[in-house]
Amino acid sequence: MRKKRAGVEMNLPNKITVLRVILIPFFVICMLVEQIPFHNTIAGGIFVAACITDALDGHIARKYNLITNFGKFMDPLADKLLVCAALICFVAMPQLHFPAWVAIVIISREFAISGFRLVASDNGVVIAASYWGKFKTISQMLMSILLIFDFPWKPIFYVEQGLIYLATLLTVVSLVDYIYKNRAVLKETK
Repeated sequence: MRKKRAGVEMNLPNKITVLRVILIPFFVICMLVEQIPFHNTIAGGIFVAACITDALDGHIARKYNLITNFGKFMDPLADKLLVCAALICFVAMPQLHFPAWVAIVIISREFAISGFRLVASDNGVVIAASYWGKFKTISQMLMSILLIFDFPWKPIFYVEQGLIYLATLLTVVSLVDYIYKNRAVLKETK
């Protein structure tokens, strides 16, 4: 009988998740180093590729029953790292007019939800993603893509600004919804 090796099972979805994490520093470099020719276009391509890997790894894991503890931990962490890296880049680029307080609100929500999931996990509770969370993610991705490409047309600027505030609103709504629906997790058990 074969013994199962201890360690992380690096199946295809997990490899895709790790690839997303590896893409983050390249994205940041292309965003912030304006001397790189077509830096926005390259950063945008990397960001879009990372977003696609997010959908792809989850789809493959569910379809082929390849869900692992590593994937459950690393997939949401990779998403948070990507979003936080993008937000910090946006704040560092004054031409994008991205308010620092928006980055703080969005990053704070990610930390709060991560802590909340840890508490739930300790209590043996699995918390499913909500529609508000999905809307939040879509709005953040659209906002990020437009900001990364930094189109010079004035109407796009107004769309970007609208998406910044929509993403922030959905971030707060999804946090409140998440905590309200799972408030029993915060109650002390004896």
